[in-house]
Amino acid sequence: MAIRGILFDKDGTLIDYWLTWLPINRQVALFAAGGDEALARRLLLAGGQDPASDRVEPGSVLAAGSVDDIARVFAAELGTTSPARLAPGIEAIFRRGGAEHGRLVPGARDTVVELRRRGFRLGLATNDSMGGLEASLARHGIIDLFDFTAGCDSGFGAKPDPRMALAFCASLGVAPSAVAVIGDAPHDLCMGRAAGVGLTLGVLSGTSTRRDLVPYADRILQDVNELLALPEFAAAAADRAMPRHG
Repeated sequence: MAIRGILFDKDGTLIDYWLTWLPINRQVALFAAGGDEALARRLLLAGGQDPASDRVEPGSVLAAGSVDDIARVFAAELGTTSPARLAPGIEAIFRRGGAEHGRLVPGARDTVVELRRRGFRLGLATNDSMGGLEASLARHGIIDLFDFTAGCDSGFGAKPDPRMALAFCASLGVAPSAVAVIGDAPHDLCMGRAAGVGLTLGVLSGTSTRRDLVPYADRILQDVNELLALPEFAAAAADRAMPRHG
């Protein structure tokens, strides 16, 4: 079946993970540690980020987890010293940090515009919250290009749960086999496979390596911009267009 809808991951796929999230992760760890820098370094390590090199472990909670996932890992490390309302505090930092540091992968907005021009219906699914999604993307003029957006607090669970992908399919009124999922982490692609989508595409612009993605991706791209050269996404808009609902 021809691909008619594309569901994008946000961080590492459309958002430049390294410029955006490394400083936010440090802020979150320092908050959870109550300002104790040594403890904050321990929390970064527990979350998957090396505080010395800033290498982020693929699949770790700081690479791909939700706010609640990060809060659980930090709380386990902190024990009785864990601050009250840890998850809401992390969420607030994500919103502020996203607005301050959010940067797009170069060319990503132009690629999304072109795919929409070609007639594809577009969605965005992230393990960030909806507030975080809006904060990190608002100033880039890209949110309105998507027909569907979902965060970890939208009622569809968090990736790799397939419900975000299934909700996108339902919003389009198409079978999952007519949808492609693109993301930088195994959990993005596992979500797509669990939902039965027609195509899973991994990108190397985030925290994962080719080796991490190979078991789950039908194809692996350097970044989202390479979508435009794939035959599945090159057909004329008239062949792909679906009714748009305001």
